[in-house]
Amino acid sequence: MTTLLITHPSFTDHDTGFGHPERPDRMRAIDKVLAHESYAALKRMEAPLRDDVETQILLAHPKAHLDRMRRVGEQAMGENRLVRIDGDTVMSPASWEAALRAVGAGLLAVDEVMAGRAQNAFAQVRPPGHHAEDDRAMGFCFFSNAAIAALYARAKYGAERVAVVDFDVHHGNGTQDIFWSDKNLFYGSTHQMPLFPGTGELNETGVGNIFNAPLREGDGGDHFREAFQERILKPLHDFGPDFIFISAGFDAHKRDPLGGLRLVEADFMWATEQLAKNADEHCKRRVVSLLEGGYDLDGLAKSVGVHVRTLMDVGT
Repeated sequence: MTTLLITHPSFTDHDTGFGHPERPDRMRAIDKVLAHESYAALKRMEAPLRDDVETQILLAHPKAHLDRMRRVGEQAMGENRLVRIDGDTVMSPASWEAALRAVGAGLLAVDEVMAGRAQNAFAQVRPPGHHAEDDRAMGFCFFSNAAIAALYARAKYGAERVAVVDFDVHHGNGTQDIFWSDKNLFYGSTHQMPLFPGTGELNETGVGNIFNAPLREGDGGDHFREAFQERILKPLHDFGPDFIFISAGFDAHKRDPLGGLRLVEADFMWATEQLAKNADEHCKRRVVSLLEGGYDLDGLAKSVGVHVRTLMDVGT
């Protein structure tokens, strides 16, 4: 049993335009770190273009949203230009394939973990997903990659109680929106407030299945760990998940230009360890992590490095 890394060259081809923080260099920076010999034991697979990918997208999004995203992608391909969905969210000619492969990476990760061919998995993908609401693309995101993977684990493998834990600096409004009214879906998030997208207050609780832990600008590892322990890990233990998914955003790093938290690599390592302990206790160590944010290349690469190393260590 080992850790599975899933990625694909199409994630670098997804072009967001000059000066956009969610840029192809993010993939290249991570690639350099994970190419080191210390990661040689990783099982590596390419994110697929699956025949069932659109069917699985419909687990989290209505057909009207899927069709709308397809039309924008086709427009970008047909006109060979960038097409803006909003001020932050843009499709290039290569974006539709990247978006489908990002979803496919999560689905493949679930398949491999459930089959016992990997203990856990990290999906190194673009575009990210946690801001994509039920019927709205926003915040660099087209489809809710983590939510789709979680719902797929339930639909395909009978994982009745599924959790997504999110430590991105921005609140995952999309995952929260999709999970909001289902008591068997757990969403927990630490994030900075106030900050885009403006959601994630303590009183946003769904049907008792949403657990937000907002942090203040300038908070560092001590505040993060306390909030994560009290507001996320304790209710996650009580929830007793059958599968844990991580929305792994690294823009809470102190170097990141889009956030104001002060986390360092050791904090992401600690959070990964704590989630792995929960998975060991409740769900046969099943963890799938999907990349979200992280926009300082050095901070991103080093943080992904310790995150993946921790997954490898707990998966052996």
